[in-house]
Amino acid sequence: MRKKWVLYTSFFVLLAVGFYFVMTKVIPGYGDVKLPVLSHVKPFTFTNQDGKKVSERDLEGKVYVAEYFFTTCTGICPKLNSNMKEVYEDFKDETGLVILSHTSDPDTDSVPVLKRYADSMQVNTQRWWFVTGRKDSLYNSARVSYLLDDPKNNFQQIDDQFLHTQFFALVDKAGQVRKIYDGLKDDEVRELKQDIAKLIKEPVSRKHFSNNLFGN
Repeated sequence: MRKKWVLYTSFFVLLAVGFYFVMTKVIPGYGDVKLPVLSHVKPFTFTNQDGKKVSERDLEGKVYVAEYFFTTCTGICPKLNSNMKEVYEDFKDETGLVILSHTSDPDTDSVPVLKRYADSMQVNTQRWWFVTGRKDSLYNSARVSYLLDDPKNNFQQIDDQFLHTQFFALVDKAGQVRKIYDGLKDDEVRELKQDIAKLIKEPVSRKHFSNNLFGN
Protein backbone atom coordinates (compact mmCIF):
# COMPACT_ATOMS: atom_id res chain seq x y z
CA MET A 1 0.00 0.00 0.00
CA ARG A 2 2.83 2.37 0.89
CA LYS A 3 4.58 1.67 -2.42
CA LYS A 4 1.39 2.47 -4.33
CA TRP A 5 0.99 5.74 -2.46
CA VAL A 6 4.61 6.72 -3.23
CA LEU A 7 4.13 5.73 -6.88
CA TYR A 8 0.93 7.76 -7.27
CA THR A 9 2.43 10.76 -5.51
CA SER A 10 5.53 10.67 -7.72
CA PHE A 11 3.36 10.34 -10.81
CA PHE A 12 1.26 13.41 -9.99
CA VAL A 13 4.32 15.46 -9.03
CA LEU A 14 5.95 14.62 -12.36
CA LEU A 15 2.69 15.38 -14.14
CA ALA A 16 2.46 18.81 -12.48
CA VAL A 17 6.09 19.62 -13.27
CA GLY A 18 5.60 18.52 -16.88
CA PHE A 19 2.45 20.63 -17.21
CA TYR A 20 4.22 23.68 -15.82
CA PHE A 21 7.16 23.17 -18.20
CA VAL A 22 4.88 22.86 -21.22
CA MET A 23 2.89 25.96 -20.24
CA THR A 24 6.07 28.06 -19.88
CA LYS A 25 6.99 27.10 -23.44
CA VAL A 26 3.52 27.60 -24.94
CA ILE A 27 2.42 30.79 -23.11
CA PRO A 28 4.96 33.67 -23.00
CA GLY A 29 5.47 34.89 -19.44
CA TYR A 30 3.62 31.95 -17.85
CA GLY A 31 5.02 31.30 -14.41
CA ASP A 32 6.92 34.57 -14.21
CA VAL A 33 6.47 36.73 -11.14
CA LYS A 34 5.09 39.98 -12.52
CA LEU A 35 6.63 43.26 -11.52
CA PRO A 36 4.23 45.44 -9.52
CA VAL A 37 2.85 48.73 -10.84
CA LEU A 38 4.40 51.59 -8.84
CA SER A 39 2.91 54.60 -10.64
CA HIS A 40 1.58 55.89 -13.95
CA VAL A 41 3.54 58.34 -16.09
CA LYS A 42 1.76 61.68 -16.37
CA PRO A 43 1.51 63.53 -19.72
CA PHE A 44 4.61 65.46 -20.69
CA THR A 45 6.13 67.33 -23.63
CA PHE A 46 9.89 67.81 -23.91
CA THR A 47 12.34 68.56 -26.73
CA ASN A 48 14.90 66.00 -27.84
CA GLN A 49 18.46 66.37 -29.13
CA ASP A 50 17.18 66.93 -32.67
CA GLY A 51 14.87 69.77 -31.66
CA LYS A 52 11.79 67.56 -32.00
CA LYS A 53 8.92 67.73 -29.51
CA VAL A 54 8.33 64.36 -27.84
CA SER A 55 5.57 63.31 -25.49
CA GLU A 56 4.28 60.26 -23.67
CA ARG A 57 2.25 59.39 -26.77
CA ASP A 58 5.45 58.80 -28.72
CA LEU A 59 6.24 56.01 -26.27
CA GLU A 60 2.89 54.26 -26.47
CA GLY A 61 3.41 50.52 -26.80
CA LYS A 62 7.13 50.70 -25.99
CA VAL A 63 9.12 49.74 -22.92
CA TYR A 64 11.45 52.52 -21.79
CA VAL A 65 14.01 53.38 -19.14
CA ALA A 66 13.96 56.91 -17.69
CA GLU A 67 16.94 58.62 -16.07
CA TYR A 68 18.20 62.11 -15.14
CA PHE A 69 21.69 63.46 -15.79
CA PHE A 70 23.44 66.67 -16.93
CA THR A 71 26.17 67.04 -19.51
CA THR A 72 28.65 68.96 -17.30
CA CYS A 73 28.44 66.41 -14.46
CA THR A 74 31.80 64.98 -13.40
CA GLY A 75 30.40 62.99 -10.47
CA ILE A 76 27.96 60.11 -10.85
CA CYS A 77 26.65 60.85 -14.37
CA PRO A 78 29.56 59.38 -16.36
CA LYS A 79 29.20 56.08 -14.45
CA LEU A 80 25.41 56.16 -14.81
CA ASN A 81 25.55 56.64 -18.56
CA SER A 82 28.35 54.10 -18.92
CA ASN A 83 26.04 51.57 -17.28
CA MET A 84 23.10 52.80 -19.34
CA LYS A 85 25.14 52.30 -22.48
CA GLU A 86 25.57 48.65 -21.50
CA VAL A 87 21.78 48.41 -21.44
CA TYR A 88 21.63 50.20 -24.80
CA GLU A 89 24.17 47.83 -26.38
CA ASP A 90 22.19 44.79 -25.28
CA PHE A 91 18.96 46.12 -26.82
CA LYS A 92 20.08 48.50 -29.58
CA ASP A 93 18.36 46.40 -32.26
CA GLU A 94 15.15 46.09 -30.24
CA THR A 95 12.58 48.52 -31.65
CA GLY A 96 10.36 48.01 -28.62
CA LEU A 97 12.77 49.73 -26.22
CA VAL A 98 13.70 53.40 -25.77
CA ILE A 99 16.05 55.03 -23.26
CA LEU A 100 14.85 58.46 -22.14
CA SER A 101 17.52 60.66 -20.57
CA HIS A 102 16.24 63.93 -19.08
CA THR A 103 18.60 66.77 -18.27
CA SER A 104 18.59 68.06 -14.71
CA ASP A 105 20.14 71.31 -15.94
CA PRO A 106 18.02 72.72 -18.77
CA ASP A 107 19.62 76.17 -18.46
CA THR A 108 22.89 74.65 -19.66
CA ASP A 109 21.71 71.63 -21.64
CA SER A 110 20.16 73.23 -24.69
CA VAL A 111 19.21 71.23 -27.77
CA PRO A 112 22.64 71.77 -29.47
CA VAL A 113 24.43 70.75 -26.25
CA LEU A 114 22.36 67.57 -25.99
CA LYS A 115 23.03 66.86 -29.66
CA ARG A 116 26.80 67.06 -29.10
CA TYR A 117 26.48 64.86 -26.04
CA ALA A 118 24.40 62.28 -27.92
CA ASP A 119 26.98 62.24 -30.71
CA SER A 120 29.77 61.71 -28.17
CA MET A 121 27.90 58.67 -26.81
CA GLN A 122 27.83 57.16 -30.33
CA VAL A 123 24.30 55.85 -30.01
CA ASN A 124 21.27 55.63 -32.26
CA THR A 125 19.06 58.52 -31.17
CA GLN A 126 16.01 56.67 -32.43
CA ARG A 127 16.64 54.30 -29.50
CA TRP A 128 18.13 56.71 -26.95
CA TRP A 129 16.53 60.14 -26.54
CA PHE A 130 18.12 63.04 -24.66
CA VAL A 131 15.52 65.62 -23.68
CA THR A 132 15.29 69.09 -22.22
CA GLY A 133 12.40 71.37 -21.28
CA ARG A 134 11.11 73.56 -18.48
CA LYS A 135 12.90 72.84 -15.24
CA ASP A 136 9.69 72.54 -13.22
CA SER A 137 8.21 70.09 -15.74
CA LEU A 138 11.34 67.96 -15.83
CA TYR A 139 11.55 67.81 -12.05
CA ASN A 140 7.85 67.13 -11.64
CA SER A 141 8.13 64.13 -13.98
CA ALA A 142 11.07 62.80 -11.97
CA ARG A 143 9.12 63.04 -8.73
CA VAL A 144 5.50 62.35 -9.60
CA SER A 145 5.77 60.04 -12.60
CA TYR A 146 9.05 58.17 -12.14
CA LEU A 147 9.43 58.28 -8.33
CA LEU A 148 13.12 59.17 -8.67
CA ASP A 149 13.00 61.93 -6.05
CA ASP A 150 10.82 62.97 -3.14
CA PRO A 151 7.61 64.69 -4.42
CA LYS A 152 7.71 66.99 -1.38
CA ASN A 153 10.62 68.79 -3.03
CA ASN A 154 8.12 70.23 -5.53
CA PHE A 155 7.03 72.66 -2.81
CA GLN A 156 10.44 74.33 -2.77
CA GLN A 157 11.36 77.26 -5.00
CA ILE A 158 12.31 75.72 -8.34
CA ASP A 159 15.25 78.13 -8.80
CA ASP A 160 16.78 76.85 -5.55
CA GLN A 161 16.60 73.19 -6.55
CA PHE A 162 18.96 70.85 -8.32
CA LEU A 163 17.99 67.25 -9.01
CA HIS A 164 20.85 64.75 -8.89
CA THR A 165 19.68 61.14 -8.76
CA GLN A 166 21.39 57.83 -9.45
CA PHE A 167 18.18 55.89 -10.05
CA PHE A 168 16.60 54.52 -13.22
CA ALA A 169 12.87 53.88 -13.70
CA LEU A 170 11.58 51.04 -15.88
CA VAL A 171 8.30 51.82 -17.65
CA ASP A 172 6.12 49.28 -19.44
CA LYS A 173 4.18 49.50 -22.72
CA ALA A 174 1.16 51.00 -20.95
CA GLY A 175 3.11 53.84 -19.32
CA GLN A 176 3.29 52.19 -15.92
CA VAL A 177 6.43 52.43 -13.78
CA ARG A 178 7.25 48.87 -12.77
CA LYS A 179 10.57 49.11 -10.90
CA ILE A 180 13.32 51.49 -9.75
CA TYR A 181 17.02 50.56 -9.98
CA ASP A 182 20.25 51.99 -8.58
CA GLY A 183 22.15 52.83 -11.75
CA LEU A 184 25.50 52.74 -9.95
CA LYS A 185 25.17 49.10 -8.89
CA ASP A 186 26.21 46.51 -11.45
CA ASP A 187 23.91 43.83 -10.03
CA GLU A 188 20.89 46.13 -10.34
CA VAL A 189 21.85 47.05 -13.91
CA ARG A 190 21.95 43.33 -14.75
CA GLU A 191 18.56 42.98 -13.11
CA LEU A 192 17.27 45.88 -15.19
CA LYS A 193 18.33 44.11 -18.38
CA GLN A 194 16.51 40.94 -17.33
CA ASP A 195 13.36 42.87 -16.50
CA ILE A 196 13.44 44.78 -19.79
CA ALA A 197 13.47 41.47 -21.64
CA LYS A 198 10.44 40.33 -19.62
CA LEU A 199 8.46 43.50 -20.26
CA ILE A 200 9.20 43.45 -23.98
CA LYS A 201 7.58 40.00 -24.11
CA GLU A 202 4.75 40.94 -21.75
CA PRO A 203 1.48 41.44 -23.65
CA VAL A 204 -0.52 44.58 -22.97
CA SER A 205 -4.25 44.95 -23.39
CA ARG A 206 -5.54 48.05 -25.17
CA LYS A 207 -7.87 48.65 -22.22
CA HIS A 208 -4.83 49.65 -20.14
CA PHE A 209 -4.42 52.80 -22.20
CA SER A 210 -7.86 54.17 -21.34
CA ASN A 211 -7.04 54.66 -17.67
CA ASN A 212 -3.63 56.31 -17.73
CA LEU A 213 -1.42 58.65 -19.67
CA PHE A 214 -2.50 57.36 -23.08
CA GLY A 215 -6.19 57.95 -22.45
CA ASN A 216 -8.17 60.88 -23.79
